[in-house]
Amino acid sequence: MDPRASTHDRRGLLDAKLTELALLAKELCPSAMVEASAIQYEDEDGRVEVFPPSGVPDAEEDRVEMALARRAAQIFEETGLYIVCAVLDPAAR
Repeated sequence: MDPRASTHDRRGLLDAKLTELALLAKELCPSAMVEASAIQYEDEDGRVEVFPPSGVPDAEEDRVEMALARRAAQIFEETGLYIVCAVLDPAAR
């Protein structure tokens, strides 16, 4: 992302990319609870957390997490936005 871009433009882009990743997570695991946040921690611009229902096989969780990580990496390359994505145990909520 152009460092000269306004804060408003950057926030709009971040919101759009968080929404994109959240929708991708729901597409990959429709029964999961998905939370997206623009709260910044250290070098993160935002995060997407996916909480699949209990009983989802580990391989399925890994598939979802890897797909989200691939797209988040592409977003970083395209925009410079660092969005962390994680598939977490629902008990962690």
